[in-house]
Amino acid sequence: MDPNNRGPEEYGHDEGGTSRSSVFESGGGQSSRHRPPRDPLTTDFGQHAPALARTVQLVSGDFLLTVNPVDGSEIEVCPPTERPSRPQKLTPAERAEADRAAKPPVPPGPTRPAEPLLARQDEREQLVRMLARGRSVRLVGAPGAGRTSLLDLVAEDCADLAPDGVVRLTGHHRTPDDLLYDLFYAVYSAPLHRPDQDELLGLVREIGAVVVLDDIEFGGAALDDLLDATPECAFLLAATPDVPAPSVDSGIEEVALSGFDRAASVELLERQVGRVLTEDEANWAGDLWFESEGLPLRFVQAGALLRQRDRLRAGADAVDEYGVFEDTPPSPEAPFEEAYGTEGRGEETPLPSLGEAAGPAPLLASRLSASARSALRFAVALGGEVPHQAHLPALVGDTHADAALGELADCGLVSAVGSRYRLAAGVQAQLEAAGYAADVQDNALTAAQHYAWWAGHPSVTPERVCAEADAVLAALGVLVPGTTPPAEGEESPTVRLARTAGPAFAAGLHWSAWERALRVGAEAARLAGEVTEQAYFHHELGILALCGGRLDRARAELETSIGLRGALADKRGTVAGRRALALVSDRSGTTPGVAAFGATAGEEVPDARYEESQSPPGGVPAAAFPPPGGDATTLVTHRASAPSPSPSPATSHKGRGGVRGFARRNLVAAGSGALLVAVLGTVVTLGATSDNNTDSPATQVGVNPSASQGIGDDSIGADKAEGDDGKSSGDTGTATSRPTDPGPDGTYGTSDDPTPTDDATEPSDDPSGTQGSGGRPTAPTDDPTKPTGDPTKPTSNPTKPTDDPTGPTGNPTDPTVDPTDPTDDPTDDPTDAPTDPPSNSTSASSSTSSTPTEASSSASAPQGTDEGTPSTGSDPVI
Repeated sequence: MDPNNRGPEEYGHDEGGTSRSSVFESGGGQSSRHRPPRDPLTTDFGQHAPALARTVQLVSGDFLLTVNPVDGSEIEVCPPTERPSRPQKLTPAERAEADRAAKPPVPPGPTRPAEPLLARQDEREQLVRMLARGRSVRLVGAPGAGRTSLLDLVAEDCADLAPDGVVRLTGHHRTPDDLLYDLFYAVYSAPLHRPDQDELLGLVREIGAVVVLDDIEFGGAALDDLLDATPECAFLLAATPDVPAPSVDSGIEEVALSGFDRAASVELLERQVGRVLTEDEANWAGDLWFESEGLPLRFVQAGALLRQRDRLRAGADAVDEYGVFEDTPPSPEAPFEEAYGTEGRGEETPLPSLGEAAGPAPLLASRLSASARSALRFAVALGGEVPHQAHLPALVGDTHADAALGELADCGLVSAVGSRYRLAAGVQAQLEAAGYAADVQDNALTAAQHYAWWAGHPSVTPERVCAEADAVLAALGVLVPGTTPPAEGEESPTVRLARTAGPAFAAGLHWSAWERALRVGAEAARLAGEVTEQAYFHHELGILALCGGRLDRARAELETSIGLRGALADKRGTVAGRRALALVSDRSGTTPGVAAFGATAGEEVPDARYEESQSPPGGVPAAAFPPPGGDATTLVTHRASAPSPSPSPATSHKGRGGVRGFARRNLVAAGSGALLVAVLGTVVTLGATSDNNTDSPATQVGVNPSASQGIGDDSIGADKAEGDDGKSSGDTGTATSRPTDPGPDGTYGTSDDPTPTDDATEPSDDPSGTQGSGGRPTAPTDDPTKPTGDPTKPTSNPTKPTDDPTGPTGNPTDPTVDPTDPTDDPTDDPTDAPTDPPSNSTSASSSTSSTPTEASSSASAPQGTDEGTPSTGSDPVI
């Protein structure tokens, strides 16, 4: 098989009704002659020069997907310049070419003339009338009833009914989503573009065609969804009785397809044989009709039995009609030869028994060529999938094995399914009972090795690999359960086939086959112990789930792949997985955290947690940084963190900033978190070092001083608290040795500073009339000092100014009339005698101030037991 030349794998619809290979080898198909042997195929399987990895870029929804078969596919948000234009519909000529390519290839050799339709004219006309009215019809018939042949004729009659013509699809191993994409690609031109679900539904809604869907495998709600998505299409569905029926509200009309009557069955048998039946043959055909209930397939196979019998009766010198079967009649070593007595000739060859006619596959196969029997063994090993005729020479080992497909089709052992062939109904079970399944594992292994080499060849396009998807997946399904770790230096053929075919399925847009290959490959890699390949398959499954919008599945698969690749120190693969995981997190509205980008080898990337600090949507609020002139009172409380609500789908769908936007948000969140930690740490430290008295004046002091120094003197305008006898009372404790007055020069620590007295003054029993910024009366100081001059009016806005401030006299000062900030409770009565004037310090100093004053009248923080009662402690104030 030359992979660079398609040869017989072309469509096979050439002039004269012969395939391209038969025209070349038989001189235009005029006559059949014995073909010379071809060159041996061993050179095709020799060592080839290593080729570069074949990467393909395609657009899936709003993603740009790069299919990389080496390190794993890479995905990113599609740039606007890479976005494809809106798909355009195919022209009539392009649709005709696509329909021609979708038909199964004509087998090599002279083709049999097309047989006219028998006993189906009424059903044919009924189906055409229903489709012409825009009604969808479901044709139900048993396997072998001739459903496919009837669909072919109806499709020809409906070619001009719809603007988009007739679209032929197969439902074999197809889901509703697969059929929607098949319909899309059959009508639109969209190379390397796979629209997302919303775009797909919008495009198929505009298709107006007659859709002929054979071998559908689903019904019920799934079928209703398919019909609802294509309101402008009329469907002609063909199904077997075991397929679920459509729902009652679907509006699908059903037509039953029964078997032939006896006369039509005998007529079909005579056409297959090419002569009039004898009396014995006619009686034999009647018994067969009764046993098979008139299924046309049984009479096609019965006609093949009679043709073989005629050749045997003609003698050993009979020439096969193809001219290539040197082993006809079968040799004595051929299977079934002794059982069926085919070594005889002439009248000694009896008619097949009724049992042989009911299950004719073993008898028919025994009279075929060795290549045809080998092809049947491969088909049995692959679950009924017949390899393409271009692969048969390499699989069988015969350069003329491609003609075996013609033998099988002529005998009715295979039937067309879409663009390929499968074993006909009932043939699989008959051949397995006859011993054709004895070497299933060996044949499946041979097929897997061949397909792995072929799918990885640079000349093989992804579309050709997708055409063989059913056979490739069948080989994988047979081999995976028995996968074992390979020997040293060897590679598991199952893993190699999945590794090679998977990227081709992805590039060929056959994503259902891609998913099946990836899942089978992941299981095979696990059984074989190949961790590297297992990580690759999980990465690809994550990419596929991301393209399909299954974010939870994508996250699970990608995290598994990252963990495996991290254990292997595969940096390139790990980076590709992290990029995809970041895109998943961006789509889901969560963040994977810094660990997703900086995890070391062997570490699994943790999920984002909702309690992590994040930057608010509107940026950092200004309230977090109070202005310098405002109230410094701060309330710090502990509040349990509640999980943030999940974003709405619309919000998460629009917020697609990619890795760059994700990194910017992370930087803002990290900066905000660091600043918040610094602020909270400062507040907690201050709270731990200060006393716990709720009445501490430190929590009630504003930024504006309650008293100020006058311009002509060094006194302040605060009222002085005195005892009843005009002298200060109360124990003020031990005074500190630090200076309380800067002296005439205004500088602390100089020689002119006054020396503090040994006897401290007593604080008044009642608090002074001034108030702090918090609105509550300030407590008296522990160590009030004597003023150096006469008090004057306050120059700034005192917290609670007096009506007529006077100097220190023996009489108590009058209480304030209009306090600036009234409190809920009135202040106590002023003292009878004022205390000594305070020093030059202001009342705005706090416990954390660095001013070397001892204390002020309203800014000190004594320990008190009750509000308004000064502390009698003797601790010095620093």
